[in-house]
Amino acid sequence: MRIINGTHKGRVVKVPKDLPVRPTTDFAKEGLFNILNNKINYEETKVLDLFSGTGHISLEFASRGSRSILSVDKHFKCVGFLKATSKELKFEIDTIKSDVFDFLKKCNQKFDLIFADPPYEMENIPTIHQLVFDKQLLNENGILIIEHGPRTNLETLPGFVQKRSYGNVNFSFFENTQNS
Repeated sequence: MRIINGTHKGRVVKVPKDLPVRPTTDFAKEGLFNILNNKINYEETKVLDLFSGTGHISLEFASRGSRSILSVDKHFKCVGFLKATSKELKFEIDTIKSDVFDFLKKCNQKFDLIFADPPYEMENIPTIHQLVFDKQLLNENGILIIEHGPRTNLETLPGFVQKRSYGNVNFSFFENTQNS
């Protein structure tokens, strides 16, 4: 895993082989952050990273200057790996070991950007969108990005803005245009 840009640009982070993850490819991650470069100010963006796995998305946001990052994953080893890596890189990334759906049901914070990378075979991926919007977890003009496989179509969900594809990696973007 490689950090693409920011203070730790080019830094390779060795990921243990026993983590139950499917990290986003560097090609797709680079495409995603090229889009975000034109949409957000990293330093002012409060980020929630769901199904964070290795934390590569959280680490990328931290390297680019985001100061408020919360990462959620249910796997103990993933959370431990991200905690250790953030400490080593001197990033302040808060981590929570929790089932994402349980976390979203209880969450009462608001975020500027929520990124979710659930397992592609998960059947209830639209539930992430539903919980985020029903619980009003996005600030006004906040962005929800859901990574998914090519067979998942989220384009009919409210707030859909665009879908970008990078091979088998797809990102669906949603915006909260409602007044908070």
